[in-house]
Amino acid sequence: MKDTLILKNAVVTLALVTSPALAADPAPEEASAAPVAEAAPEADAEPKAEARAAVTLGAGPEAEARVLTTAEETEPAPAVEASDATSDRTGPKNIPYMKRYVPEPLMWELGLYGGLMFPANDHQLYAPSLPLADQRPFKLAGEVGARVAFFPLTFLGVEAEAALMPTAVEDGTEATLWTVRGHAILQIPGSSITPFALVGGGVLGASSNEMGNDDDDAFHFGAGVKAALDEHLSLRLDVRDVVSRKYDAGSGSGAHSPEILLGITFVPTRKRPDLDGDGFLDYQDECPTVAGTDRGCIPIPPDTDGDGVADDVDECVDAPGIAPTGCPDSDGDGIIDLRDPCPEEAGPAPSGCPEKICPIQDTDGDGLIDSVDECPNEPARTITGCVVHDQDGDGIPDSVDKCPTQPETKNGLDDEDGCPDVIPEKVTKFVGVIKGIEFDFGSAKIKKASEPLLREAAAVLKSYPDLRVRITGHTDDQGEREQNLKISTERAQSVKDFLVAQGVSESQLSIYGAGPDLPIADNATAAGRQRNRRIEFSILQD
Repeated sequence: MKDTLILKNAVVTLALVTSPALAADPAPEEASAAPVAEAAPEADAEPKAEARAAVTLGAGPEAEARVLTTAEETEPAPAVEASDATSDRTGPKNIPYMKRYVPEPLMWELGLYGGLMFPANDHQLYAPSLPLADQRPFKLAGEVGARVAFFPLTFLGVEAEAALMPTAVEDGTEATLWTVRGHAILQIPGSSITPFALVGGGVLGASSNEMGNDDDDAFHFGAGVKAALDEHLSLRLDVRDVVSRKYDAGSGSGAHSPEILLGITFVPTRKRPDLDGDGFLDYQDECPTVAGTDRGCIPIPPDTDGDGVADDVDECVDAPGIAPTGCPDSDGDGIIDLRDPCPEEAGPAPSGCPEKICPIQDTDGDGLIDSVDECPNEPARTITGCVVHDQDGDGIPDSVDKCPTQPETKNGLDDEDGCPDVIPEKVTKFVGVIKGIEFDFGSAKIKKASEPLLREAAAVLKSYPDLRVRITGHTDDQGEREQNLKISTERAQSVKDFLVAQGVSESQLSIYGAGPDLPIADNATAAGRQRNRRIEFSILQD
């Protein structure tokens, strides 16, 4: 195993020193069952994200054939400070507020509001049978109302409102103003604080013992701003002018009644984007543009001595050193002290000693001097000087591979023994279509009857903590494709949330919403559509 660790070091150094861009492109996962399509958009990874990806590379067959033996090839790798390694994480609280809750297309809004209306003195809201001399101005009116809006586009929507305004005429007689109206809203999207303007019309009415009952057509216009509080709630401020009929139609354009309104708005549904496709929604993802399993980020391997070489490949975990071994090099000649016959006197590779003190002897001519070559008569350009055999190419040397002619299945089940894995029966029960997981109609809420099955699945996953599973949601083809993709993703997320609540590690689970794209039955029949509405579990392999 020590040889394996040394070989891993060579790959890590090569990735960090010669091709940092390679590290930003981790190998995709492939599911072992129930094929699903998953395409994450390409993102320009930050340099720090690349370094993190590089230090997690493992040893494979290529690693065993690529060795660094000269001083030039073993330049010390720059240490990665802990603060740098995590600086690309932008958690939900660090995502700029102004970009966190932006308007979306096809969005509904429901709202309640209150405020003040300043009724015009020259209104025509009185019974036609009353003489003009009996008209009385209304006092300042409080206003309460409700509204509903729909935005087919991020910048354009329509809204309907209804409101009551208790007031009184100037002699103190009680009166009630009311309105029913609608308007178009033009807003500036792209931010959690959204300015808007509106224009519309409706009916403005009044009812009182003194003035009688009357209603008039009314036109209104105004502007305002919405400020999101969270994913579903926003505060809203409106300032408007309501223009109704004037009792003396020839003396002006109309009666003007200004309004100031303050309300609360509820957004029932909002898209939950996952830009990098790693199963962590962007508002929860600490690295929203880089796919990863550690809260949405590529896991950062521990580095106890802070030398930039991860502990799992560092031969000197507690002593800062140079790549690829992570061990000290006291004389700075590029040969670590562990391999240097002259650790206090700098010398050229491969001996690490001045030639006048220690003549170079390399019997097999493989670049390692005999004193450190574990196989001095067998040429091999490896860090040990010995040929490492791996017949099945699974990255596990034959010397420790229990099945040297059969490649290991990297799936979280006994991945270190070098043998193909037989999936236990209690695991196979939860591979493929999981019958019995049902949701309330048109929502992602799991039915109570499905919870015992999911608890059983959670118990199995907890007993295999290295097993990684993708949860895929599917729908039939009824309705809009985009809506089906959304509900399938939300249902997969609900299943994941339930399993995590039962104690399953979040890093074991990823989700994918396939919508109607992967049917297993004919959508033309009710029975076929029922089969297509399903949840699938797939074991992920490296």
